[in-house]
Amino acid sequence: MHLLCHERPDDLVVETSITDARPGRVALAQTLFYPGGGGQLADKGVIRWSGGEARVTGFEISAGKIWHLLDTQAEMTGTVEAAVDPDFRRTMRQLHTDTHVLNALVFQHFDGALVTGVQMAEDGTARMDFDLQGADNDRLRSLEGPINDLIRQDIAVTCSYVPMHEAHAEHGLIRSRSVAPPPTPDGKIRIVEIAGLDRQACGGTHLSSTGGSPPIRILKIDNKGRHNRRVRIGLGGP
Repeated sequence: MHLLCHERPDDLVVETSITDARPGRVALAQTLFYPGGGGQLADKGVIRWSGGEARVTGFEISAGKIWHLLDTQAEMTGTVEAAVDPDFRRTMRQLHTDTHVLNALVFQHFDGALVTGVQMAEDGTARMDFDLQGADNDRLRSLEGPINDLIRQDIAVTCSYVPMHEAHAEHGLIRSRSVAPPPTPDGKIRIVEIAGLDRQACGGTHLSSTGGSPPIRILKIDNKGRHNRRVRIGLGGP
């Protein structure tokens, strides 16, 4: 599924029409909301119509439709305005971009170590799990400085789509099936590239350049079994 938030990540408000409605939910002709997935939380926001305003509480995707779940059973009619919460979207874009930088450095410094899971949180923290058998936690923690150096360099972040067979043929392009997005109807997968540093399959929302994020801190490193290391990061470093 192609999402409008991927094509217009800086746009947060759209005037659109209702294509389907049921008690407590609507589907829209256009939506800028990210419905969640790949470790990134779904967007927050509101839908306004002539009869009032409803808070968006979640999403369901069914038969190609994105259903916006609402905090009201009121019936919406006519044209509506769908508005994404700007602060929440900014936090998710910052965290998601920073996890890509962390992922890139772990992949480069630890012999192509793969991601086994990722989760971003509303409080400006995130955790990434890596397959790192016997890794030195101090060495992992030392990546904080290089991560922040790359953030300060304000490196461009771009997106493209490549055929699935090409993605599978390029080592490291798909690093976790739990994080990579499903293919589009035309058999392609979305690739996020940090210029000169990293490119990998991803379906979330990101900054247009790394400098849009504040510095990060590596908060904690946990050993999760024999192979996994969980690295927790937070926005707002030194």
